[in-house]
Amino acid sequence: MTTSLDQLKQTGTVVVSDSGDFASIDVYKPQDATTNPSLILAAAGKPGYAKLIDVAVQYGKSKGGDLESQTNHAVDRLLVEFGKEILAIIPGRVSTEVDARLSFDKEGTKAKAKELIALYDSVGVKKDRILIKIASTWEGIQAARELERDDNIHTNLTLLFGFGQAVAAAEAGVTLISPFVGRILDWYKKSTGKTYEGDEDPGVQSVKKIFNYYKQHQYKTIVMGASFRNIGEIKALAGVDFLTIAPALLEELKSSTDPVPKKLDAAQAAQADPIAKVTFVDNEAEFRWALLQDQMAFDKLHEGIKKFAEDGETLKQLLREKLSA
Repeated sequence: MTTSLDQLKQTGTVVVSDSGDFASIDVYKPQDATTNPSLILAAAGKPGYAKLIDVAVQYGKSKGGDLESQTNHAVDRLLVEFGKEILAIIPGRVSTEVDARLSFDKEGTKAKAKELIALYDSVGVKKDRILIKIASTWEGIQAARELERDDNIHTNLTLLFGFGQAVAAAEAGVTLISPFVGRILDWYKKSTGKTYEGDEDPGVQSVKKIFNYYKQHQYKTIVMGASFRNIGEIKALAGVDFLTIAPALLEELKSSTDPVPKKLDAAQAAQADPIAKVTFVDNEAEFRWALLQDQMAFDKLHEGIKKFAEDGETLKQLLREKLSA
């Protein structure tokens, strides 16, 4: 019988692997893959990835300079090595994240994005196969706008929790957004003490609203649900543009033959109850005010940036120690 994973793909949703462990990616035949500092850190600790770390360390040393400069170069090379290996498995694109500490630095984000793209090019990977992941802050969204417009660098706006972030990202013309379904659920469960399932899940509801809004107002930005806690959330979003799914949940879907009916449809979304157009173009103050009014989005955005930055620093320390050994 057809697996639930195959049925999900048949709804028109593009399945993306959410993992830095490329050894497990090929089993699920995803089109694309996403990584982040936490996933790379988890994978880098496994013995099978020692050769990638060795390449990164040697690259860092070859660039010269002080230990911190070598470490920064080594981290960038390690991200690119993971991306290159993943791209040898999948037919589509891989997302690579800029340093979370640059989340409030537009120019720093742009510079790092260009460095990563140049490094990918140096190992034979063209930029049309890369999505640069940037946190959905005001500065991040503006950096993405300029990278897309001026440099034809495709971006993935991550750590997206609020409707205002999604509106601003679409207006910026970004390639793709990653609303974090499971982390939205986490916040509401902790805040209310309630249990949510399927269509009642606030993370699912958030993605549905964004999807309908984009289709009604003809935005081309791809909606890619992310950060799932269970396959019920995934099934409730069957038919959305993309879904990035961790290996454990991909395995659960692959091992099941339960039906996965299509729940979201672009044509139906365009005809659904109209959602009034909102704009944040050239209006940083309004964007920040809207984010501040959405306590969940404000909390989870900053919490996510802090966690990614911490894991990024742990990854740096691992490489720093090897460089100084």
